Amino acid sequence: MKIAFFNQQKQFRKHLEELKQVPIMNYEKSQLREKVSSIEIHNCSDLKELHLQSFFNYHIFPLNILSAYTQWEDEQRTMRAGDTILQQVYLPPFPKFSQKALFGVRIKEVIHEEKRCGFSYETLKGHVECGISYFLLEETNGKISFKIQTFSKPGNLLTRLLGPVFSLPYQTYCTQKGLKNVRKIIESNLSNQ
Repeated sequence: MKIAFFNQQKQFRKHLEELKQVPIMNYEKSQLREKVSSIEIHNCSDLKELHLQSFFNYHIFPLNILSAYTQWEDEQRTMRAGDTILQQVYLPPFPKFSQKALFGVRIKEVIHEEKRCGFSYETLKGHVECGISYFLLEETNGKISFKIQTFSKPGNLLTRLLGPVFSLPYQTYCTQKGLKNVRKIIESNLSNQ
């Protein structure tokens, strides 16, 4: 993890290149805390109707929380397993007046099934969390839902100490904002079709 006082977007390519060499944090999934959050996508009952380019370009979280630069964006292609994502998280969630925490994750799996699609990523060494996260759109009983499922634990001593008072509430806040952001983008695309 790196902390910066100024937006690092002009340096994203350099930071991404460094992160490509960083290994995934070691974890045992069965020993991690699981958290599942979901939201229903309105006005749609068929996964095939959804325009998912933004979703698979990792436009999950609002830009006041996180800006990202992806390996597939850098290489001008689509997401695939093994790709690295640079995350610039704003603490607090005000891009101009915040500290910028930089860390990375790596795509573990890209899912394209008839009733389910999405991806998972694992945290790289230096991340504030250790574990794996899933971002899934699922069609069940004529309804579409977006689900964020995490298996994680604090990634370092500081987040272990501050977790109950800072990390966990902020993670919950970001997850809720991510759920609503994805629903907003997908529903907006549906109304524009």
